[in-house]
Amino acid sequence: MTFFIGTFENKVDKKGRVSVPATFRQMLSDQPFQGIVIFRSYRADALEAAGMDFMRRLHNSMSSSLDLFSDEHDDLATAILADSHQLSFDGDGRILLPPALIAHAQITDRAAFVGKGDIFQVWNPETLEEKKREARDRARTKKLTISLSDPSSLSNNRGGSREGENG
Repeated sequence: MTFFIGTFENKVDKKGRVSVPATFRQMLSDQPFQGIVIFRSYRADALEAAGMDFMRRLHNSMSSSLDLFSDEHDDLATAILADSHQLSFDGDGRILLPPALIAHAQITDRAAFVGKGDIFQVWNPETLEEKKREARDRARTKKLTISLSDPSSLSNNRGGSREGENG
C-alpha cells in the first residue's frame, strides 16, 4: 500500500530535473508505470503527485459520485486529469518537471517533496515553510484533534519530517 510521509528537499537542475525521494520511489516500485502522475494543485501554489493506481482510484471515485456530464465532474476532470503529466523516472530516479508546472509552484533551484498519505506534493521550499506555519497555527487555533477508530491498525513504523537530500 502506498503511503507517503515526510518532507524532503532536493536540488532542481537547470533543465528542470529533480530526484524524487528514494522512499517515495520505493512506495511506487510495485506499480506498472515507473514514474509519477503530477498536476497543478488548484488549492495551493504547489504540485500534486501520486502513482497511477491512485489516479485510477480518483477517476473511479469521480465517476461513481458525479454525473459524467455534470459541471462538477467536468471541472474536476479538467483541473486534475486533463492537466496531469505522466513523468517517468530516469536511471537516477529523477523526473523532468514541465516548465508550466515549475512556474505554477514557483520552483527555482530546490523543490520540497511533502508526503500527504496517498499523495505527495511538490513545493517551493520557502512557500512550504509559510504553509506549514499557517497550518500549525490553524490547527492550534481550532484545537483540531483526530479520533482513531481502530487503534490496532497503527503501525510501529511511524514517520516524521526529514530535511535534506534523499535521492
